[in-house]
Amino acid sequence: MTSNISIAPSPENGLATKFSAAKLLRFAFPTILMMIFFGLYTIIDTIFVARYVGTDALSAINIVTPVIGLIVGLGTMMAAGGSALIAWEMGNGRNDTARQIFSLIVLVTSVAGCIIALAGLIWISPLLHLLGASELLMPLGRDYLGTLFVFVPANMMQVLFASLLITAGRPGLGMLVGVAGGLANILFDYLFIVGFSMGIRGAALATGIGYLVPAIAGLLFFWLNRRGTLFFCRPKPDVRALLKSAYNGSSEMIGQASTAITVFLFNMAMMDRLGEDGVAAITIMIYSQFLLSSVFIGFSMGVAPVISYLHGQADREALRRVVAICLRAVAAVSIAVTMLLLSQGWFVVGLFAPESSHVHAISREGFLIFPYAFLFIGTNIFFSALFTALSNGTLSVLLSFCRNLLIACSIVVMPRFLGVSGLWLAVPFAECASLGLAVWIAAMNRQRYGY
Repeated sequence: MTSNISIAPSPENGLATKFSAAKLLRFAFPTILMMIFFGLYTIIDTIFVARYVGTDALSAINIVTPVIGLIVGLGTMMAAGGSALIAWEMGNGRNDTARQIFSLIVLVTSVAGCIIALAGLIWISPLLHLLGASELLMPLGRDYLGTLFVFVPANMMQVLFASLLITAGRPGLGMLVGVAGGLANILFDYLFIVGFSMGIRGAALATGIGYLVPAIAGLLFFWLNRRGTLFFCRPKPDVRALLKSAYNGSSEMIGQASTAITVFLFNMAMMDRLGEDGVAAITIMIYSQFLLSSVFIGFSMGVAPVISYLHGQADREALRRVVAICLRAVAAVSIAVTMLLLSQGWFVVGLFAPESSHVHAISREGFLIFPYAFLFIGTNIFFSALFTALSNGTLSVLLSFCRNLLIACSIVVMPRFLGVSGLWLAVPFAECASLGLAVWIAAMNRQRYGY
């Protein structure tokens, strides 16, 4: 049965419409597709690099992945927390305040990106040593990460605009620029790696160009579009709004930081047990997880402004119906993704490594165990995003922190008893335990928010 969700009409606010279950899913779909293309950036790099450069270069990409994850985490923190605050202000009818906060967040994020880029280029060698790069992987890591540091501002801005275009009621445009960025990445990967034989540096350059496309498109849209609710204006210094946005979105930052730690622990464990081939195998698994998790991240991002808007309007009945629709949709997709990976894992592995290789054999073993994590990952992602959208950064941070702490502890402890199989089992076990905690916290706060 389709439920109608009424939101007070507004001629200039794309969130102010009547949503049914089908309409809500259609509203979120462009963001899902956009996030899939964002997730494709590194996936495409790894496929081209594995096929045309070698598995050592693939290992080098995974070694530097924690740094990239932290950078994306900073952008996601401001995107998620800022979007929730902006949508809440819009729901309360304070569009001028929403525009000022929006402009301030974009300005601060761009400045932060420039500072990070400069610092990264200066201290890249000590950073690679800290990440555990071997002498074999050091020059490859320097070529890849050094090139990507140049594009850090664009990386953070494309993450930021991914959320803000949804908040502005233009998820379709976000999808288009995300797809354009992904296609540009594919095109230049082929051109630089296959055509010009630029190796791993070409892969990084192609990814950077992929970042630039949505970043520039977002800047142009919010600069030129004066008919919508959100566009650039003169920002007012508002430290309180910045801190509130950062705190509310800190769960997403913690999630990215914890993912970076998880990748680091996986790399260390695999390097210790199976060497560079083990790191290459875990790279295939982790990037497959990144890509498929993008479905759930995109869905959560797509519906979050609707939840924040309804929360601002104090429409508890509509909020309850939206959350119910979301949980049913996430559960259905979780089952489908798990079944797909269990049955087609051999195909995914074959994209990265030849069937006769040691890397292929290690990865195939992992795809018999690891996919069960997807039964729980989507719901965990949604619950964390839910509390961010409700401006409860504390609960969102708690869920994200506990989830990733469980994953880290599982990676450290389980291989001691189960060997390499324990590494593959660590994430499914931790995600299952995290879901139990998330359901309990959601139930305890149901009356408070009315979902």
